[in-house]
Amino acid sequence: MTIATPPTHVTLPSGDRMPLVGLGCWQSEPEALTTAVAHAIKVGHRHIDGATIYGNEEALGEGIKQSGVNRKDLWVTTKLWNDDHRPEDVIKACKRSLELLGLDYIDLWLMHYPAATDTNPNDYNDIKVLDIPYTETWKAMEEIKPAVHQLERHPYLPQNAFMKYHKEIGLHVTAYSPLGNTNPSFADRDPLPPIQKNSAVVALAAKYGISPANVLISLQVSEGCSVLPKSVTPKRIEENLKVVQLTEVDIRSIADATKGQRARYCDFSEIIGYKYYEGLDDSD
Repeated sequence: MTIATPPTHVTLPSGDRMPLVGLGCWQSEPEALTTAVAHAIKVGHRHIDGATIYGNEEALGEGIKQSGVNRKDLWVTTKLWNDDHRPEDVIKACKRSLELLGLDYIDLWLMHYPAATDTNPNDYNDIKVLDIPYTETWKAMEEIKPAVHQLERHPYLPQNAFMKYHKEIGLHVTAYSPLGNTNPSFADRDPLPPIQKNSAVVALAAKYGISPANVLISLQVSEGCSVLPKSVTPKRIEENLKVVQLTEVDIRSIADATKGQRARYCDFSEIIGYKYYEGLDDSD
């Protein structure tokens, strides 16, 4: 069987080429992340996805330094957190991230969540919602047309209609949490079976000689998205680069096997009091 080689980069409207497979840094302890980032870059990763709220930007930057790879050959993303949504705080937040990362520039800077909040530093769960429209925050961030939108995306949340809209307006989608309910954070509140054990996913893993996780990573790339699997385990970091081009039949088999099974795992709507994702957990 001939296995098609998928693309490795997407060209954004700016002309910049973003690697399609990135290393996610959520829930990674700083010391472990430094080692993971350095290893990931050494084995071929060129896209690292961080965020201020992860609390590990400094460790991410140290991993880049330890990798020995030239900065210009890497793509680094980080994100503005909710407590810096005041327009006068936006640029200060960007400069703070640059300082923590130890970098002169960030390739992609995103608004992490479209809501302004203040968080009690002594109690992460003590969150106060602020009356600052995210559009005002965006104006303080925006210098060029938006190029990338990160979405939670996996077979339990394909967001097909929303994906079509992104294609129509020329906005690239990066899929986060591509392994769905594999993350133990979601296990205790999820009635759906582990997506990696889905019959179609398992069958495709056998077909291509890759892991079920790599099938799910490959699914996103095959559908035109970049993707951010997260790991600090060297073997998994290496395996995450084993991406294959799934066929239309392969993709349909996963869609058919998960028909009617829908779940969104990363959602702050109850805390914020506004359903930002209303209507986006779309049908089959």
